[in-house]
Amino acid sequence: MTGQRVVVIGAGIVGVGAAIWLARDGRQVTVLDPNGPAGGTSYGNAGILAASSIVPVTVPGLLGKAPKLLFGRSGPLFLKWRYLPRLLPWLVRYLRHCNLADVDRIAAALTPIIGDSLEQHLALARGTPAERFIQPVSYTYAYADRAAYESDGLAWRVRAAHGFVAEELEEPRLRALEPSLGPEVRFGAQVRGHAWVRDPGAYVKALARYAESLGVTFEVAAAEGFERDASTVVGVRTSAGVIPCDHAVLTAGVWSAQLLEPLGFRVPLESERGYHLELVDAEGGPSIPMALAAYKFIATPMEGRLRLAGIVEFGGLDAPASEAPYRLLRQQAQAAFPDLKWTSEKRWLGHRPATPDSIPVIGAVPGLQGLHVGFGHQHVGLTGGPKTGRLIADLIAGRAPNFDLRPYAIERFGR
Repeated sequence: MTGQRVVVIGAGIVGVGAAIWLARDGRQVTVLDPNGPAGGTSYGNAGILAASSIVPVTVPGLLGKAPKLLFGRSGPLFLKWRYLPRLLPWLVRYLRHCNLADVDRIAAALTPIIGDSLEQHLALARGTPAERFIQPVSYTYAYADRAAYESDGLAWRVRAAHGFVAEELEEPRLRALEPSLGPEVRFGAQVRGHAWVRDPGAYVKALARYAESLGVTFEVAAAEGFERDASTVVGVRTSAGVIPCDHAVLTAGVWSAQLLEPLGFRVPLESERGYHLELVDAEGGPSIPMALAAYKFIATPMEGRLRLAGIVEFGGLDAPASEAPYRLLRQQAQAAFPDLKWTSEKRWLGHRPATPDSIPVIGAVPGLQGLHVGFGHQHVGLTGGPKTGRLIADLIAGRAPNFDLRPYAIERFGR
């Protein structure tokens, strides 16, 4: 039914994507966000449409590697120790998935959401000013040597099983592809069908402006809860008052769980505190996005700067940023690209929403007519945002998806 009123909570890539598809269906859409479009993790990320990032962090052997990841000089994992008691219940559930069966199950669930990410982003942005930010590319992983690449064999076997086959790059080909790499990087692997977004924040804001041209309204306000008539959601309470609606869509990232709790749903959602460091006017760095497996970070050329990302910290929503992640990113970039120079730096810290099973929460909320959700994408939110938004619009329109949505159901966490 066209003309229905839909309130979308969250103006990141998932919410903006949902709003565009809903508006294309003829619905009246209002998007709420206290920070406006791209005010959170859709602004700060590696900028990669990482279609092959279907392998979870929770691979077999992770627990044995944890001390090195936490305490090693180049470890990409940080923890604010005061937060550990609060993190522990979630962490125990998370580590239970460090087995081959769950790796295969998680990869199978992530592939329909992110595997066709370039196609989904183009379907959203084609013919709009946002399209110029999308650059198709083969994604390159850089290793110290072939042995290091082969030690990552499980991940590559899982990717290949879902159609992401690596093209191996011996040192001469790797150096021809990216001459800026230092001598400690001597082997690479490349996967087709990827892309990078040259300025994620500007991209999502351009999509939001296009959404406005379709009649979508953006309100700078915080959602505080839902108005119900028996088991039907009829409005969203905000810091600026109640907005009536026929449907509500919750895409508020890590803040989604607290809005669901009063409804009886306790989703175990944790913040993967993600850092990025931007090197302004960078020279001597890569010309293409690269996952530096040898140094455990990602380098992505942006418009006028080089963005370094890939650090994870557990410490909750309220703790201030740590200095060590920025220092490590800087050091690793200088080691990977010895001739790298820049004029200034920009820092960012954001909160990536993480479920303990590494699978997002997508779909209708049972027992509450008119409420749909889409959150929990961890480090692939930009990649999977458009597909998630499209799925939600399809569900509201009564269009059935061509794959099973049960792996993403909120009911898997109980009540």
